[in-house]
Amino acid sequence: MAEVKCFIPQTLEEALEIRKAYHPIPLAGGSDLMVAGSRGAGITPAFKGDVMLIGNLSELKGIRENADGSVEIGAATTSAEIAASPLVHPLLRDAASRMGAIALRNSATIGGNIGNASPKGDMPQPLILLDAEVVLTSKDGERRMLVDDYIIATKKTAIRDDELITKVIIPKHDFTHIFFRKIGMRRANAISKLTLSAAAIVKDGVVVDFRASSGAAGPKVARSRKAEELLIGKKVTELAQVKDSFLDAWNEVISPHAMPEYRRNTTRRMLSYFIDALIAGHPAGRVE
Repeated sequence: MAEVKCFIPQTLEEALEIRKAYHPIPLAGGSDLMVAGSRGAGITPAFKGDVMLIGNLSELKGIRENADGSVEIGAATTSAEIAASPLVHPLLRDAASRMGAIALRNSATIGGNIGNASPKGDMPQPLILLDAEVVLTSKDGERRMLVDDYIIATKKTAIRDDELITKVIIPKHDFTHIFFRKIGMRRANAISKLTLSAAAIVKDGVVVDFRASSGAAGPKVARSRKAEELLIGKKVTELAQVKDSFLDAWNEVISPHAMPEYRRNTTRRMLSYFIDALIAGHPAGRVE
């Protein structure tokens, strides 16, 4: 096996210089990369290239609220820190709090969860619903794009080989109703078989906003703005008339591979449950 170099920068500036010069694989918590490269206990993982450890960089840590109400999360912030922060939207806290075991949540980072681009990744799913943006930084400056645009397909992203994910920005939302479910083989420490987030704003009996996203349902997180438009602007009393059309439209974004009937039927039931709660006049807050 070819020798693999391991870079350990002490500042973000140094990390960007190394990334530009040598294009090493960024590694923060390592909960995905260490598993992917594992060759057995006590054997050095087989990485596909040089590695750069960035989990220690203070510039990539922390959760901050901006003046406009948006929230910035440093790329090296762990799942456990996100799950515990009152600044973070409840849908993202839900997803972060259900990631694997406690030890994993104390090491896995939001940047790694996005950068790995697994369709079963827990945090990209609510981030895409929330219209979150990822900030990509290089020696030449910053780029911002929606997480939905950054993740192109399974294990494929829009990052350049001289860039690092440095933060995630979540705009402020005032949803009146939210819903989250994760389905796995067991209640704890489970890899997602299917996840769903949904959110709505209902004002004066009218659906002002409605959105949903589904993880582990295809090559990337599924969201259909076309389907969402079928409900937005409708009176709550009209939702029963358009619900089936919405659910049929949502079927189109579920992958035709890997148990499609299970995923479509289960997603349909969860979305129907949330819409029925709105029709029934569920009080504002979390729909359980």
